[in-house]
Amino acid sequence: MNIVPQSLRDPDELRRRIRTEHKAKQRDRYRAVQLALAGYTAPQIAEKIGRSRRFVQRWVYTYRDAGLNAVVATRQTGQPTKLPRHQEKVFLHHLTTEQRILRGRDITRILEKHFGVTYTVQGAYDLLHRLGYEPLKPRPVNPKKDPQAEEAFKQASPLLSRPSSGVTATRKSKCGSRMNADSDKKDA
Repeated sequence: MNIVPQSLRDPDELRRRIRTEHKAKQRDRYRAVQLALAGYTAPQIAEKIGRSRRFVQRWVYTYRDAGLNAVVATRQTGQPTKLPRHQEKVFLHHLTTEQRILRGRDITRILEKHFGVTYTVQGAYDLLHRLGYEPLKPRPVNPKKDPQAEEAFKQASPLLSRPSSGVTATRKSKCGSRMNADSDKKDA
């Protein structure tokens, strides 16, 4: 790769950054640029640092075009949410003023009617989860359960666990192992 340093201080700065960088991927970016400046080809650099040729080319060309500070990767934010962040509080207020229990379909209707965004039912559940809501999960109750009989049993039953009477005597081990000395030999 035919790359020249953008500044006379860049080789020293690269060595310093490689020494102090804690993240391996970022360190490999710096190493790729350093090796390119030393005259190695992209396949040779990829072999030395254990990355793909495309990885090497991307970061070396980034250095060539924008300098050493551009070799730092930016945070990947992903796709923006359908419901804008500034409308989330309004949406939460709308949910708390609702007088009935809402299902997923109800949430999607509210989002479409009042905010103009279309969500799937699962997308609406994901939005609610991100905003701190959890679905109701009722505990199963035995239909034959009798609370008075349960309380009477608790009062009348003896303790299920008694304190131990003392120290339990243990047998002293002869050799520390229960294996036979010849256990590692196979029968011929």
